[in-house]
Amino acid sequence: MIMIRDAFNTRIGFILAAAGSAVGLGNIWGFPTQVANHGGGVFLLVYLLVVLILAIPALYTEISLGHAAQANPVQALRSLAQRPAGVGAAAGAGMGYLNVGGAILMLSFYHLVAAWMLAQGLASLALALNLDQLSQWLQTGSHSRDLVLMFAFISLTFGIVIKGVQQGIERWSRRLMPVLVLLLLSLIAYILTLPGASTGLAAYLIPDLSALKQPGLIVAAMGQAFFSLSIGLGGMMIYGSYLPKDTRIGKLVFGVAGLDTLIAFLAGLLIIPALYVAMAQGLSVAEGDQLIGEGQLIFQILPQLFAQLGTAGAWLGFAFFALLSIAALTSTIATAEVPIAYAIEQHQLSRRQAAWIIAALIAVIGSALVIWFEPLFNWVVTYVTQFQLPLSGLFYFIVLGWLWQRSNRLRELAQQQLKYRLLFWHLRVVCPLLLLWVFVDVAF
Repeated sequence: MIMIRDAFNTRIGFILAAAGSAVGLGNIWGFPTQVANHGGGVFLLVYLLVVLILAIPALYTEISLGHAAQANPVQALRSLAQRPAGVGAAAGAGMGYLNVGGAILMLSFYHLVAAWMLAQGLASLALALNLDQLSQWLQTGSHSRDLVLMFAFISLTFGIVIKGVQQGIERWSRRLMPVLVLLLLSLIAYILTLPGASTGLAAYLIPDLSALKQPGLIVAAMGQAFFSLSIGLGGMMIYGSYLPKDTRIGKLVFGVAGLDTLIAFLAGLLIIPALYVAMAQGLSVAEGDQLIGEGQLIFQILPQLFAQLGTAGAWLGFAFFALLSIAALTSTIATAEVPIAYAIEQHQLSRRQAAWIIAALIAVIGSALVIWFEPLFNWVVTYVTQFQLPLSGLFYFIVLGWLWQRSNRLRELAQQQLKYRLLFWHLRVVCPLLLLWVFVDVAF
C-alpha cells in the first residue's frame, strides 16, 4: 500500500512553521546574551553578515535534502548520500539515526527548560491575582513541580503534532507566531519607557567598531547564526519534505531566515534595554567583564527586575515568560516531527501510535533529567548543542556538495549558469570550512 504523506497547505503556513521551528530560546535569550558579551551593535553587524554567508546556505541545504527525498532524515540521507556506492548510503542512514536520537534528547531537555518557563510565567500570573501560596510553590524548585509542568508541556507539544501537518503544525504555527510577535512588540514598547532603557538601546544599535578586534567575535556570530535557525537535527529537513515536489524553495528559505532574524533582532531590542533597566534598578547583571549566564539572566535577574516593578512587573513577568513558552513550543513541535515521521515511515505506525510512543519516551528521559539533574542535564545539552548540531550541519553540506549525484538540481544548474556554479562551490567548500571552524571551537 502506498502511503500518502501529509503536506503544508500554503506557503505562508510553511514559512510560519519553519520560522517557528527556528525561533526558539536561542533567539530570545541566546542572541541578546551574545550581543551583550561581544561588543553590542558590532556583533549585530557581524551576525547579519554571517547569516547571509553561512546560516541561509545551511538552511537551504537542509530543506533541499528533505524536499528532494520527500522522506524522514534516515531515509532521505540514505537515498541522497550516493557516493561512494554503499558506504555513502550507510553513512547517510547513520547520520539520520543520529538526527532521530538527537531530536529525542533535545526534546527531553527542552521540555524541562520549558517547564521552568511555565513555572515562572504562572508564578507571575498567580502573584498578579494574589494567589500567593500557588505563586510560592511555582517559584520554588522541586521534582514535583518540574515533573508536573514538564508533562503538561509534553502534552501541549504532542497534542499539536498528533493532528498532523496541516491540521496540527501549520494551523497552530499560524496562531502562535503572530501572538509571539505581538507579545514581543508589546514588551519592547513597555521596557523602552523605563529609566536606563535608552542607554541599552544605544549600546545595541550603535556599533563600536573597535570591538571587531575582540577574540572570538566572528566564530560566536557564526555559531549563533547557525544555531538560531534550528539546523542540524532534521526538523527543517522533515519540513522541507512536506513541501510539494514542484516548490521553488529559494524564496521560502529567505522568508524563513528573514522572519527568524527579525525576531532575534527584536529580542535584542527587548533584552539589552532590559539589562540596562535592571542596572538602573541596582541589580548586578555581570560577572567580571561578561554578562551573567543565560540561565541566571532569565531565571534570576529579570524576575528580580519584574519584582521591583510592583503589580505591573507581575503582569510583565507573565507576558515575558508566555513569550518564551510560545517560542519553546514552536520549536518542540518541529523537532517532535523528526522521530514521529521516522516511526511512521520506517515502522508503519499510525501517527497517533507514533506520537504516543515518542511522547512516552521523552517523558521517561525527561524524568531522568529531573531526578538525576546534576550528572545528566549538562551532558545531554552539551552533546546535542555542541556536537550533534554542527556535526549534522557539516554532513548536510557534504551530502549536497559531494555525495549527492543523481537528481541534484543545484548540481545540474551549476553546469549551466555561473551564479549557480558559484553558489554550488560556496556550499560544498566555503560553508563546510566555516562550519568546521565553529565545530572545532565549540566542541574542543
